[in-house]
Amino acid sequence: MPIYHRLGNIPHKRHTQFEKPNGGLYYEQVFGTIGFDGMSSLMYHVHRPTQVQAIAPALDVSPRLAVTNNLTMRKLIGFSLPPMDDYLESRIPLMVNKDVTIGLAAPRRSLTEYFYKNADADEMLFVHKGTGRLRTLLGTIPFEYGDYLVIPRGMIYQVEFDTEDNRLFYLESHSPIYTPKRYRNHFGQLMEHSPMHERDYKLPTDLETHDERGEFLMKIKKGNALHQLVYAYHPFDVVGWDGYNFPWGFSIHDFEPITGRVHQPPPVHQTFQTDAFVVCSFCPRLYDYHPKAIPAPYNHSNIDSDEVLYYVDGDFMSRNDIAKGHITLHPGGIPHGPHPGAYERSIGKKETQELAVMVDTFRPLMLTEAAIAIDDGKYFQSWLEPEWEEKRVE
Repeated sequence: MPIYHRLGNIPHKRHTQFEKPNGGLYYEQVFGTIGFDGMSSLMYHVHRPTQVQAIAPALDVSPRLAVTNNLTMRKLIGFSLPPMDDYLESRIPLMVNKDVTIGLAAPRRSLTEYFYKNADADEMLFVHKGTGRLRTLLGTIPFEYGDYLVIPRGMIYQVEFDTEDNRLFYLESHSPIYTPKRYRNHFGQLMEHSPMHERDYKLPTDLETHDERGEFLMKIKKGNALHQLVYAYHPFDVVGWDGYNFPWGFSIHDFEPITGRVHQPPPVHQTFQTDAFVVCSFCPRLYDYHPKAIPAPYNHSNIDSDEVLYYVDGDFMSRNDIAKGHITLHPGGIPHGPHPGAYERSIGKKETQELAVMVDTFRPLMLTEAAIAIDDGKYFQSWLEPEWEEKRVE
């Protein structure tokens, strides 16, 4: 997502003296990835960003695994997870591998009593229910239903919700999250055939600059532990910054689907990429317009990836008995396709209003105890023909 952005006041030249109005210097910090080779931003602090005055015991947040070698198609009833007050405690990991954690959250309260950053992973929050503001030391991004929020690793942030009714689908990625490479030219600009463009991005605004001394609790996730550090100054003390590494948002409603005369494969829905997985957006669109087209997807083999689908809204035409907040897992190694009847009933349909987020991982996913607790237990039998219905194991 290489795009230049700046907020606040910065000096004319990098790495030069930047004087405060009442004397002294602002403190420069490079915020970058992949050593000094990846995207970075340069920020200027009122106080040194290194002043830790106390450290509390770290908390173990390792996911509790239930299935480490999965070859079962599953349906998880996501909205059955109960809401919780604390933002971090509400985040429930459901599927994990060495590259990514996939989970759900239903936080009732805003994250305002402490600050948080993930030192291991880029985060992506998909807002299914709720409105509010993502507040960071690089500015604020208002969010609403359908927004993706991409938060680079190491970004200090808080979240303010407008109500207690909030639902998030989230990812923690150990690889940086980018826009698809095939939609970018060699300068990094999104090209004309891209289903999204820079104009659609939600960039940080309203830079907060706090000059406050006190005790500011920072919870930092690193290595399956939540470390608790107390800083001497308010973390949001940046007076200005510029660069390419910062949080940003994009609405799934601004994704422009690519359609064709016959059924288009899932890569046309790709919205984000990493080295280890891709994220796709299934949005309202016209169906295929060949006179003999079958709009429902053909059966296909998941040999190289596990497919996770999070159902957001509308009638997902290839599935039976699917509701908002459901998650399906189609593991690599066995084929999957439309449910009985979906293939036939799609013929002649002109459009779909479905809305879903898909994550295809290139390594197998393990399931947590929390995932098994909301698994319906019978989804793997849902492709049986009608004459087999009476033999299904309930």
